[in-house]
Amino acid sequence: MSRLTVLDLRGDHSDVRDRLPRPRVDLAAAREGVDATLAAVRDRGDEALRELTARFDHIELDEVVVPDEVLQTAVDGLDPELRASLERSIERVRWFHERAKPESWEDERDGMRMGVWFNPIQRVAVYVPGGLCPLPSSAIMTTVPAQIAGVEEVVLCTPPTGTDADGNRTGWPDATILATAKLLEVDKVVAVGGAQAIAAVAYGTDSVPICDKVVGPGNLYVALAKQQLVAEGRIGTEGDAGPTEVAIVADHTADPRHLAADLIGQAEHDELVTALLITPNQELIAPVEAAIEDQLTRTKHVQRITTALEQQGTVVLVDDIDHAIVVAEAFGAEHLEVQTEHARKVAESIRYAGTTFIGALTPVSLGDYAAGPNHTLPTSGTARFNGGLTTSSFLVAVNFLEVDEDGLRGIADDVCRFADAEDLPAHRAAVEVRFETEA
Repeated sequence: MSRLTVLDLRGDHSDVRDRLPRPRVDLAAAREGVDATLAAVRDRGDEALRELTARFDHIELDEVVVPDEVLQTAVDGLDPELRASLERSIERVRWFHERAKPESWEDERDGMRMGVWFNPIQRVAVYVPGGLCPLPSSAIMTTVPAQIAGVEEVVLCTPPTGTDADGNRTGWPDATILATAKLLEVDKVVAVGGAQAIAAVAYGTDSVPICDKVVGPGNLYVALAKQQLVAEGRIGTEGDAGPTEVAIVADHTADPRHLAADLIGQAEHDELVTALLITPNQELIAPVEAAIEDQLTRTKHVQRITTALEQQGTVVLVDDIDHAIVVAEAFGAEHLEVQTEHARKVAESIRYAGTTFIGALTPVSLGDYAAGPNHTLPTSGTARFNGGLTTSSFLVAVNFLEVDEDGLRGIADDVCRFADAEDLPAHRAAVEVRFETEA
């Protein structure tokens, strides 16, 4: 059975952005629901959070903020080996993001001292999905770089979808997410998810403080809520971190089993996942399809995987690897894998991707969990102009300028000519007044 659509671009070197697969969603209906949620939380605060959580997550919240004793209980209940893996992941992610932290600088030119200060954001919210896929890894990926940047307070939001060993709802978020938050020493954990969580950290409620920025992956409603609140000037965000996507550039050297596993691995997230295989090798299609069918018999979330592959799974046939590079750049993948001959050289040639995974031994799963680079990445093609989450995402770059009298005299003529050219005489006057003596 064929799961993947074939898009044959051989001989076609036009701009293909509008022909590459993306999930089809009713944005108008989704925005209408998000607008109602934002208005409810803005106007009624915690009361609205409780009502919306009962409606969407089918849980009556006892407390909006998770008590510390619940967090500690979650840590105490962690499997020791899982705890060790979480702690190793935290350390690797910390190592990577410490090296990504920009440094303030200053220097002098023409009698003027100038530079950039990088100041940490005061309070940040991190969103951790907990519905179809509870993601403790997202707690690590969002919190660690914020802490390295020096953020004063981190507020973690995640829905109350946790269950006990018997599958019964606990009334709290997923226990592993709670334990991870405690290991990370997050300042506050809010047991609310969805658009209502984004609204809470933007507008503030009695229980949830107003945050300056919110980051983290989420579903369509979370992404739309971020967009709306950024447009209102209520909060900042890292960009579009919506439904997952993967693009794989592969040639005759690629193992079809690896390609199938990596397409399935990302399709496991959500029915809206986009899974793209870009190759000049038509002979790969049949063995990849066969490997998908074989591996689907041994995996768990078959329904959502098959829906994603049948809706957005696509093989793009291209003329050669150079053509594949052009198509990969046009797609701007959240996750880009390169499984080709001379994979490092090909990867370096593809300028736009959230994270690039190089070679047959580097599946996206490594970056999803524990390698070090962040998994909160731009989606929907926005990798063409946005990068992934990093330490700098939590720093505000403040330019500064300090000028002495010689420096002012040296630049005054240039400034005055600009002021004249732009018909802004008060700009000229602001310089000239500094050379005038009082009468």
